[in-house]
Amino acid sequence: MIHSKYTIRENNEAIILNAIISQKEISRAELSVLAGLNKASVSSITKKLLEDELIHEDRIGDAARIGGRKPIMLTFNGKAALTLSLDVAPNYIEGLIAYIDGKILYESEIRGIKVSYDNVLAYITEMVEKLTQHALETPHGITGLCVAIHGLVNQEEITFTPNYVLQSDLKAQLEEMYPFYVYLENEANLAALGEYTFGSISDSVVSLSIHTGIGAGIVENGKLRTGKKGIAGEIGHSILYPDGRKCPCGNDGCLEQYASHQAIYSELEQMLALPDLNSSVVIERYKKGDPVVQKTLRTNAHYLSIAVNNLAVIYEPDLVVINSSIYSQIPELISILKGDLKGKLSCDTSVVSSSLKRKATLFGGVAKSTQNFLNIQNLKMNKDS
Repeated sequence: MIHSKYTIRENNEAIILNAIISQKEISRAELSVLAGLNKASVSSITKKLLEDELIHEDRIGDAARIGGRKPIMLTFNGKAALTLSLDVAPNYIEGLIAYIDGKILYESEIRGIKVSYDNVLAYITEMVEKLTQHALETPHGITGLCVAIHGLVNQEEITFTPNYVLQSDLKAQLEEMYPFYVYLENEANLAALGEYTFGSISDSVVSLSIHTGIGAGIVENGKLRTGKKGIAGEIGHSILYPDGRKCPCGNDGCLEQYASHQAIYSELEQMLALPDLNSSVVIERYKKGDPVVQKTLRTNAHYLSIAVNNLAVIYEPDLVVINSSIYSQIPELISILKGDLKGKLSCDTSVVSSSLKRKATLFGGVAKSTQNFLNIQNLKMNKDS
């Protein structure tokens, strides 16, 4: 690959900016050592970053840190731009507007709906209007809109959505409507990117998102592993029981037909004769000691341990994050799951409940836009910064 002076300069600028972000506060001399660039290059790059208002000269540092004159410390300007992030599910839309450092300005949701081909653009427009009313002035305005899709997305084109029908060219339609960049991505992938960027110090993260279906997002050094057709991570459509329950994907016996939240609700509705179950009811009955609910969730943890085992031996991630509204409220289920990881190749796998919880996908949308805006792939942020 041939690098021009421009691309080398651009890459060095990203290296410097990422170092400032990761160190929180750093001097030019320290940047030179950390980035392996000469002081003149660091001075030139930081001058441009200051002009672009992506960094600040924060304070006078301690001369003892490097000797000689007291250094001027540099910090990242997390308020330099805004991002919009939407989670478009079959029965709800959630959204937020945030600074590029992850600080939320406003969030909103539309529930009790049925998203379809005919109304999805209207719902997205309604949400964007709600969010942009709370936009504050920044040097770079709104840098992007990221939309999470509950289905397969290949190179930002929707290819398969098992629980609702959407336009395959939704991105192109949104780009005609808005002046900022538009990104489309699978919701489980974005949840993983959110965990990597805002919720974890690990370099290799798999996020297991358990909702109506089950998906796994895979991130290595900030890069999503989606596969040639965007199928990588569709663990919900791995086979748990050969010739088992039919799945909309065309297979029989898929994991999500037995271990998703929807599978839990369907099973308990039949056994307890309780219609319209949700996670709140399930959690409450579990904590009150309902033996049927407790047995069902323990079985669910066992099913998910099989999925985690498979992910561990295929990808060997530093961390597996369980993103589930049920598991976040019943931590002992994580312990049960880990106890069922008995194989030598998976027993030491680190498994935790999501720290970002239901906002993981939305934070992933913020991360996607910010990665592209700053030209930094392995971006790590503190969401409380």
